[in-house]
Amino acid sequence: MFELAVIGSWAEFALRWLHVITAIAWIGSSFYFIALDLGLRKAPDLPEGAQGEEWQVHGGGFYHIRKFNVAPAEMPEHLTWFKWESYATWLSGFALLAVMYYLGAEFYLIDPQVRELAVWQAVAISAGSLALGWLVYDRLCRVFVEANQTALMLALFVVLVGLAWFYAQVFSGRAALLHLGAVTATIMSANVFMVIIPNQKIVVADLIAGRRPDPQYGKIAKQRSTHNNYLTLPVIFLMLSNHYPLAFATEWNWVIASLVFLMGVSIRHWFNTRHARTGNPHWTWAVTVLIFIAIMWLSVAPMRGASEDVSALPPSASRFVQAEGFDEVHMIVIGRCSMCHAEAPAWPGLHWAPRGVVLETEAQVARSAREIYLQSALSHAMPPGNVVWMEDDEREAIRTWYRAALGS
Repeated sequence: MFELAVIGSWAEFALRWLHVITAIAWIGSSFYFIALDLGLRKAPDLPEGAQGEEWQVHGGGFYHIRKFNVAPAEMPEHLTWFKWESYATWLSGFALLAVMYYLGAEFYLIDPQVRELAVWQAVAISAGSLALGWLVYDRLCRVFVEANQTALMLALFVVLVGLAWFYAQVFSGRAALLHLGAVTATIMSANVFMVIIPNQKIVVADLIAGRRPDPQYGKIAKQRSTHNNYLTLPVIFLMLSNHYPLAFATEWNWVIASLVFLMGVSIRHWFNTRHARTGNPHWTWAVTVLIFIAIMWLSVAPMRGASEDVSALPPSASRFVQAEGFDEVHMIVIGRCSMCHAEAPAWPGLHWAPRGVVLETEAQVARSAREIYLQSALSHAMPPGNVVWMEDDEREAIRTWYRAALGS
C-alpha cells in the first residue's frame, strides 16, 4: 500500500540521489576547469589572444587545450556550454529542501526551544533568506569588482557568519546548518545563471556580429568562478552535517559552520597553489587541522534547554498523542529505543543520540512519529540488527497507532 509516508520517503530518496549525481557533475567540472586554468603554460606558437595551453592525457588519448583571454578571433563551429550541471544541482536541491524541510517543517525545520514559528513563517524565512543572501552577495561583488579581491572575500565571510548566526536563532540546529549550505549553493548557482553564462553569451554575440568583445565581461565571470571554487568544500560539509548531531546539535553550531568556510579556503588554497605550480604550502593543512580540532571542541558544548512539553506541540503532532494506542507505543519506544535515543544514552559506546533524535518524552515521540513509523513499523531498520528484540506485535502496534492518528 502506497501511503503518503512511503511516497514521501521514496521521493526524498529519489531527489537526494538526483541531487548528489548532479552535484558530482557540477563540482567535478568546476574543479577541473579551475585546475586547468591555473595550470596553463605559455608556448611559442600560441595564437594571438591566447593566454596559455595545456597537454593532458586521459583514457588512452591526448588532449591539447588552449585558453583565450577574451575570445578567439572567430566564432568556433562547435561550442560546449557548462551550465546544466549547476542548474540541475540547485533545482534538485531546492526540491529536496521543499520535500524534507517545508513539508516536514514541524520535525526538521522548526524547533520550539529555539523559536516559536508557524510553518508558513518558517518556510517564508527559509525561501526569503535564500533570495536575500544572493542579493546582498551580488551587490557587494558589483560594487567592489575593481577592489582588492581578498578584502572582498573577507567581507563575504562576515556576511556568511551573520547568516550562520541568524539561522541558528530561528531554525533547528539541523536546519540552520543546512540552510547556510543552501544559501551558499544558491549564490554559487546564481553566479552561473545570472552572471557567468550571460556574460559569456554577450561575448559570443559580439563574436558573431564581428565586434571585439569587452574583456570586462570575462573578468567579472572569473571573479564569480573563483568564489564558487572556494565555496564548494564548505557547501559539501554543510550538506552532510544534517547526519551528524555533533555538528548541528550544539550551542555553537553557527560558529562551527563559520569555521568550516575557513577550512574550505585553506584546503582550496593548497590545491590551487599546486595546480598553478607556484609552491607547495603545507602550512595550509596544519591550519585546517587546527580549525577542525577547534570544531571538535566546540561540538561538545551543552545542548539547548529542557525537553518540550506535550502542550506545546503543534496540532499536526499533538494528534499522535491523542490517537488510540499512543500510551502503548510510548512504552514500546521507551523500552526499545530510548536506551540509545536519549539525552544521555545508556547503550555502551554511545555518547549522544543517533542523528540527534531523542525519544524519551511523549512530545519527542509524537514529533518523531513519521520516522518511528518508517524505521520501526514499515521496515526493520530500527532498532539496528534488532539488538533489543522488538517483537512483531510491537511493530504492528506502531503501525496501528500511526494510521489511526492519520485517520487511515
